[in-house]
Amino acid sequence: MQISELYNIFRQHPVITTDSRDCPAGSIFFSLRGDSFDGNRFASKALEQGCAYAVVDRAEYAIPGDERYILTDDALSTLQKLALHHRRTLGTKIIGVTGTNGKTTTKELIATVLSEKYNVLYTQGNFNNHIGVPKTLLRLTAEHDIAVIEMGANHPGEIKTLANIAEPDYGIITNVGKAHLEGFGSFEGVVHTKGELYDFLRKKEGSTVFIHNENEHLLRIADGLQLVKYGTSDNASLVAHGQILSCAPMLRFRWRHGADKWHEVQTHLIGAYNIYNMLAAACIGLYFGVSTSQIDHALSGYIPSNNRSQLTVTPHNRLIVDTYNANPTSMDAALTNFKMMEVQPKMVILGDMRELGAASAEEHQKVVDFLKRSDIDTVWLVGEEFGKTDCTYRKFKDVDEVKKMISQSCPEGYYILVKGSNSMRLSQLPELL
Repeated sequence: MQISELYNIFRQHPVITTDSRDCPAGSIFFSLRGDSFDGNRFASKALEQGCAYAVVDRAEYAIPGDERYILTDDALSTLQKLALHHRRTLGTKIIGVTGTNGKTTTKELIATVLSEKYNVLYTQGNFNNHIGVPKTLLRLTAEHDIAVIEMGANHPGEIKTLANIAEPDYGIITNVGKAHLEGFGSFEGVVHTKGELYDFLRKKEGSTVFIHNENEHLLRIADGLQLVKYGTSDNASLVAHGQILSCAPMLRFRWRHGADKWHEVQTHLIGAYNIYNMLAAACIGLYFGVSTSQIDHALSGYIPSNNRSQLTVTPHNRLIVDTYNANPTSMDAALTNFKMMEVQPKMVILGDMRELGAASAEEHQKVVDFLKRSDIDTVWLVGEEFGKTDCTYRKFKDVDEVKKMISQSCPEGYYILVKGSNSMRLSQLPELL
C-alpha cells in the first residue's frame, strides 16, 4: 500500500495507537517492534478492542482476506512516513525544540505563550523520540496554527532523523551540555548531534533559529542561519533580554524588548537557570506577534509538572524536586542555584547521573567537590557511582535504603533538593519527606 492510500484511510480514522491496551473506536493500530516486544502479536487484539485497522510488518499476523490488516515492510517507518505526509499536507508552521537541558520546560513555555494568540499543538510529556514525534505530528489538524515539537536524542543522527520527519520551519536549541556521553562519545558529539537541527534548517528556505546569544557553543555552529536572539546581556540586537531579580526560592525576573519598558514576572519555577527558558519563550512570542502583556500573563501563570523545577511544601520540609533527569550540566545548575538561595537549613539528596560512560567517575567526583565548597548542611548520596566518590557524606546503595532511613528518622525543617536520573527512582521520596 502506498502512503497516499494509507493517508486516505487515516483521514477517515485520524487516531493512531501503538498500544493494544488503548484502542479508541475506529483508530489505527501500528504494530511496532522493539528488543523485547513485537506489536504484531497484538494486532488481532487491537482490532477486537475497537481499532478499525492494524498496520503489521510480519505476514503471518495478517489474516488473509481481512482488509483490516495493512501489511507493510516496516511498521515504524510507515508511521514516520505517514506523519511526514500529513505534516506536508497541512503545511502547519512547526517549531523544533531540542537541547541537553530545559527543552521540555522551554517547549511548554513556548506553547503557553503562543497559546495566548494561537491554536497550538505541542509535544505531550516527553514524547520526543522516533515514535513520539510522528505520533505528535499525526495529532495535527487544520485548526492548529503552530506546532511546537520537542526532539530528544542520546545517539548521533537522532536529531537528523526527527528533523527529517517533522521538517520544522523554526528551531531552538536550548543549550548543549554533558549528557548521554556514553552514547554521544564526547561533549563535541553532543554539540554535533544537537546541531543537526541547525543543519536541517540551514538547508530550508525561509527558516529561522531562536538562539541564546551568550552561548558560545551554539553561536559557533550557527553560521549561515537567520538568527533571532535572546539573552541576559544588554545588547541592542536581542529581541528579548532580561535580568534575575531574586530566587527566594521562586524565580522572579524582569525582561524587555529592545529599549522598551521593563516587565517584571514572578514565576512558579525554581532555578535561576530558568530565566533562559523564560526569555526564549518571550522572544518567540514577540516574533509571532504575541503582545508583551500576553507574554507576562503566560509566563507568570505557567506551573511546572513532571518533577521539574517544582517546590513542594510538606508538613515536615520544603522540597525542590527535580527527579526527571540528571547530567553534569543540569546537576551543576541545580546545585549552583540551591547554593544561591537565601534559605536555611539546606539538605540535598542526589542520585547517580546515568549514561556518562568513561567520564562517570570524574563527573560524580566533581559534584562531590562542589558540595565540599558549599554551605549545604546535610548531604545524602544515592547510587553506585556516588558510592565510589571520595567524601565523608552519607551514602546509600539505592532509593530503598533512603526510604528505610527516612522511616527511622525523617529530616525536619529543611529546604531539600532532590535530584537524580529518573532510573534512580528518587521520585518516590517526596511523599515520605
